[in-house]
Amino acid sequence: MNKVLIATEKPFAPAAVEQIKQVLDKAGYQLNLLEKYTDVDEFKKAVGDVQALIVRSDKVTREIIEVAQNLKIVVRAGAGYDNLDLEACSEKGIVAMNTPGQNSNAVAELAFGMMIYHVRNHFNGTSGNELRGKKLGIHAFGNVGKYVAAIAKGFGMIVYTYDPFVQKPEIEKHGVKAVDSAEELYKTCQFISLNIPANEKTKNSIGYQLMSSMPKGAVLVNTARKEVINEDELLKVFEERPDFSYLSDVAPDCKEHIESKYEGRYVFTAKKMGAQTAEANINAGIAAATQIVNYLEKGDKTFQVNK
Repeated sequence: MNKVLIATEKPFAPAAVEQIKQVLDKAGYQLNLLEKYTDVDEFKKAVGDVQALIVRSDKVTREIIEVAQNLKIVVRAGAGYDNLDLEACSEKGIVAMNTPGQNSNAVAELAFGMMIYHVRNHFNGTSGNELRGKKLGIHAFGNVGKYVAAIAKGFGMIVYTYDPFVQKPEIEKHGVKAVDSAEELYKTCQFISLNIPANEKTKNSIGYQLMSSMPKGAVLVNTARKEVINEDELLKVFEERPDFSYLSDVAPDCKEHIESKYEGRYVFTAKKMGAQTAEANINAGIAAATQIVNYLEKGDKTFQVNK
């Protein structure tokens, strides 16, 4: 019997676990559950004899991979997969997957939740601003970007995007204006929704040149990863541009400095909240379980992210 481990320091909702179990029960698989663990040794012990692993933001390191003697597949329930050691997985012939699109609407809605909270002055009773008629730039037009665009159009915003991997006709059929470079996007739009993945090319890629070029009243909204921001240069922009604000799902490492000097110009969630909805929990969990069954039974590698 194939054994599947859910290892989640930040657990799935009970309803999600129940529906994951239903998928696995139907396939005749055994579900093992490790939740709210506090020591990596607990993770290492639990993963030792399973064939499949589902995680959320939990780090699947080389250390974990080396003790997972029977592991054939690991699925990150979510879009980003920088918490998986892809090289170690590949060396041991383990297929690594993500579940793209399952959390996308939740992330997009959070971006607008932060924007509204910010432009209405954190609901402090004073007069704020509206989003209608403002220019929004979407940096990366993937699953999240498409939801951001749809919501923005509902707000009456003027929407632009830059994504070198998506053809202009595909972008324009969503009623979005495609631009030719990130530089053009940032110079054009007062609001930027940052949706790029964190990888070797993108880490620290959002720096002074882009941020400082934004129009007056600039608001950078990051629901991606904190690592894509060059924080030294972020602080330089904060210092030079009293009209610049930064809203982020996961506070930067320089959080205390920003909080001490720039009141009213930031919004940081307490922990990464993008996928923290009941619907996203269930969608990503079911997708992860289904992908495991499809791979182990049929060899389906549709969402593989390693080689």
